[in-house]
Amino acid sequence: MKVLVVGGGGREHAVIKKLKENPEITEIFALPGNGGIAKDASCVPIGAKDIASIVSFAEDNGIDYAVVTPDDPLVLGCVDALEEIGVPCFGPRANAAILEGSKVFAKDLMRKYGIPTAAYESFDDMEKALSYLDAAPLPTVIKADGLALGKGVIIAQTREEAKAAVVEMMREHKFGKSGEQIVIEEFLEGPEVSVLAFTDGKTIVPMVSSMDHKRALDGDRGLNTGGMGTVAPNPYYTKAAAKRCMEEIFLPTVRAMQAEGRPFKGCLYFGLMLTEDGPKVIEYNCRFGDPETQVVLPLLQSDLFTILRAVTEERLREVEVRFSDKSACCVILASKGYPEHYEKGFPLSIPAEIADSVYVAGAALKDGALLTNGGRVVGCTAVADTLPDAIAGAYSLAARVQFENAYCRRDIGQRALKASAEG
Repeated sequence: MKVLVVGGGGREHAVIKKLKENPEITEIFALPGNGGIAKDASCVPIGAKDIASIVSFAEDNGIDYAVVTPDDPLVLGCVDALEEIGVPCFGPRANAAILEGSKVFAKDLMRKYGIPTAAYESFDDMEKALSYLDAAPLPTVIKADGLALGKGVIIAQTREEAKAAVVEMMREHKFGKSGEQIVIEEFLEGPEVSVLAFTDGKTIVPMVSSMDHKRALDGDRGLNTGGMGTVAPNPYYTKAAAKRCMEEIFLPTVRAMQAEGRPFKGCLYFGLMLTEDGPKVIEYNCRFGDPETQVVLPLLQSDLFTILRAVTEERLREVEVRFSDKSACCVILASKGYPEHYEKGFPLSIPAEIADSVYVAGAALKDGALLTNGGRVVGCTAVADTLPDAIAGAYSLAARVQFENAYCRRDIGQRALKASAEG
């Protein structure tokens, strides 16, 4: 079978490496992929948002199955377009991907169906939003409605900060059309947990929980990034918490989307906060998380391709989805200066004997040489019997990957270790 994977980052590299385990797959194409992915798939220079070209490529090359992983093409209807030419896909159609594409939609859905989340109000009028902030409790959270590369969320400590964020989004169009509507919501406190789940629109099967590290600097300081590392499982996510999430959040969300005529088929990402009042949804994503995928998929013992097709064919309940009880840690090596200004084009060296444990996010091939080509360059993942050993293993791998201006956080997994010790 010929499989097409839309996207070109570390998440896509993790998906492709897992797909390669299935002997039915004869060829994998990555659109656009990257210089590191080129070792595991045929990379084609078609952008993930170029839906028309993706469809043409699928038609011209006899693609049997497609996996659409990034948020933009999902929200833009890439799955819809591929299915229209008869290519079965893993990923939600556009009318379900709105769960991530519009925070206003997601919040209104949760309010309508009683799914626990932060109290909020939404606005399409800047003056009304500014007036609301005069009495809103602090700190408060300002969110752009649409996709904003993970940067459209501001936690404001003062009214001045909050109002400045509203003006940036709604008057200055910092996030373009994504900021034409905004959500202002209460600030929640508690441990954060990421849970990815397979769902065929009826059945939902959560994957191993994980803990992301979004801030650029040690001690959770600095700017928000796309993620500097992850560990799995998340020690805060107990069996009791998992049971409540299934009953109060996961199943109700799938049923709500069905009831709205927007069945969600694909990977549904739950960003959760475990508050004193119980688990609450911070955000939904309509796809595999990055870099959560780089710790979750290495723990998957069942065949990924079998699961993906079962989701597409709405028979997820018929297949086994089994995860290892081991621990995993992913350390991101980034270009110094990320997420702001950084240099690229440096030679990237990944020893062959560790390549299976390294997911390339930002690299290009030039004259046969691998060069850095992004802020996040690689993710180094280790799996071990214990979390301390997984963390040590990931840092050992990271030390062997070489490029100029390489930077990583030195405290990935430390919060999880502390939580585990506190029991």
